[in-house]
Amino acid sequence: MTGCDALLKRALKEQFHSGLGMLRECIERCPDDLWTASNPESPASHRDDNPEWNGVERPFWRIAFHDIYFTHLYLGRSASAFEAPPSSFAVSIRADFAPMWCPPWSLEPYELPSETPPCLRPELLEYLDYVDSLVDPTVDALDLESPSSGFEWYPQETKLSHVLLNLRHLQGHVGQLSELLMLQGIDVSWQ
Repeated sequence: MTGCDALLKRALKEQFHSGLGMLRECIERCPDDLWTASNPESPASHRDDNPEWNGVERPFWRIAFHDIYFTHLYLGRSASAFEAPPSSFAVSIRADFAPMWCPPWSLEPYELPSETPPCLRPELLEYLDYVDSLVDPTVDALDLESPSSGFEWYPQETKLSHVLLNLRHLQGHVGQLSELLMLQGIDVSWQ
């Protein structure tokens, strides 16, 4: 590994840890009533404008779960390398989540039926901590010069571009959750 490669991987790891740290703070600071409340800016609120929307509201817990899930999925070198969280984790035990942990990934948190019981804060924090623990060894093992993202649904992305896309996705949803908290008078620190 060249000096530039080492600096790049160090920066990527720092940004993943910081983004996940901000997501953790959003989850921890979310008031109980906001955790499961319908999001007034959810696409489901505008379903007349978007007939393809599946009609499921996006409360705080679903947005956070979606963000952790995709950070986890896209952190690895490829779709085939994706592994579910440990079987002892609450998100792994739940039968309604089972399709999320194996190919063809036919389900993701936004697609769970509206009657799905919400994840509890400790369940998502456990999963977030697990994903955070994967960052250093996973990024260290990535071939950032690979011309392939490792995900067939991103055929034009290089690996480095896909890693940056993953960081943008993570931080985009952290911003979304931060805005929901700000509407409640709660500010989240920048890391």
